This record gives sequence, C-alpha cells and structure tokens, in this order.
Amino acid sequence: MPRFALVVALLAALAACSSTPPPPAPTPTQSSAQTSEQQVYLSIGDSYATGFAPGGTGESFAQIVAKQSGLKLVNLACNGATSIDLASKPACGPDAGGKTQLDAAVDVVKGGKVGLVTVVIGGNDLAPCALSQEPLACATRTVADIQTNVAGTLSELREAAPDVKIVGLTYPDVFLGAWVNPSFPNGKNLAQLSVAMFQDFNTKIAAQYGRFGAKFADVTSATGGYGVLTELTQDPKYGQIPASVAKVCALTYFCDRTDVHPTPAGHQAIAEAVTAASR
Repeated sequence: MPRFALVVALLAALAACSSTPPPPAPTPTQSSAQTSEQQVYLSIGDSYATGFAPGGTGESFAQIVAKQSGLKLVNLACNGATSIDLASKPACGPDAGGKTQLDAAVDVVKGGKVGLVTVVIGGNDLAPCALSQEPLACATRTVADIQTNVAGTLSELREAAPDVKIVGLTYPDVFLGAWVNPSFPNGKNLAQLSVAMFQDFNTKIAAQYGRFGAKFADVTSATGGYGVLTELTQDPKYGQIPASVAKVCALTYFCDRTDVHPTPAGHQAIAEAVTAASR
C-alpha cells in the first residue's frame, strides 16, 4: 500500500474516534469546597484529561496525579478539544466560569497557589486531515499549527506565572494496535508507519515545551511506543505479537474497540509518567 494511503488510514481511524462526547461530570477532586490553602494542580487539554472512555467518563490520569500528590484538581479540559480551542472555546468543568481554558488557566496560575500544570492537546487536531485530498500536506500543516498554538498557550501561562511547574504530555501510539485490529487489512504496515510518525510528532512538540521551560512526559514511550516490532511476547488474547503492541493493547481501547482512549491501567501509566516528569 502506498505511504499516503497508509497515512489516510491512520487519520481516518483517529477521526472515527475523535467525535466530541458529552462534557465530563464534576468529580470530587474538582470540588471547590476544598480548603483554599491547598495547593492546586491545574489540568487543561482534551478527553485524555477528562477521563472519557468507551463506557463513559472514568478516573483520568489528572485525578490520579491529584490524589497521589495531595493537590486540589482544577480540571478545565474538554472532550474533543483541539489546540486552538484552548484559547477560543469555553472551558469545561465546575471551575470554568464561562472562560476559555487558557483564560481560566491564567486566572488560576495568577492566584499563586499552583503546584503543577499539565497540558495534553493535539490529538484531535489531525482528524480533519482524513478527509483532505492531500492528507500528508494537511498533517504537516496541522502539526505546525499545533506547535504554534501550544507556544501561544505556554507563553501566556509563563507570563502569568514565570516559575510555575508545567508538564506537557503526548499520547500513546495507539496505532500499534492496528497490528491485531481486524478493522485494518494492512494493520502491520500501519503499526510500523506509526512509529516514525509519533517520533516526528513528539520531537517537535517536546521542543515547544522545552522552549518555555516546561517538562515533557513522553507518554508514547511510557505506553509501549518506539519499541522494536521484532521483539515478541505471548499475549493471552492475541497470541505471539510484538511486545510494544501487547502493551498498547493493555493500556488503550484501540486493539479491540478502535478507540484511542486509555484504559484505567493506561491512565495509571500516564499518571506515573507525569509524576516522573514533574520531579
């Protein structure tokens, strides 16, 4: 299959799983009833931060990090958010106050009690490229736009709070799951292609976070990405498959449901990556 067709298939799978679900319900960790003296963990981004999953909203990595670190979670993330939405669409959750994620986040960090900020964004930006007549060109432009939008967000956060600890996140390489997902006739080729795609995307996004003194949690690596696909393991469901594929199957819903969101174990792995990066 030509390279451009493989990319189209990857993007089409992403588009199929990126429709905007209902806003997340408030959770106990988001309650404004917690003591005002408690330090805050500010979360902005998309459905990875809200905890959306095929069966509904569950505990997200942000909630896990908040509980483990003893911080009050202010979660402004919205399901389906793109990088440009951070500064242009209303935030979600009980602390949004009708403002955009970025404006609400700036207000929070100006309060001076923020111990951690995480940003997970960009996964939904690429979905429209699946319908483009030139998907590769579309993807190239979109990654550049994500970099610009992330830089704009970080610039405002840094201006409001120069020393606040910020951790940017990437995503699992869910397309490794195409190796075993019957929806993809050329799944092994797609999985192989995805390794280089994620390496390129993560290198560019990590560089943007680094420009603003932010840490980078390489969730792709933490969830099995970049692995050599010749290193095999015995999976109880799929038999002998690459170890990296088995790991992403356990940590996301992509292998059996073609859904890009993390499982509970996946959110735990992401939380551990955030905690490690924030040290």
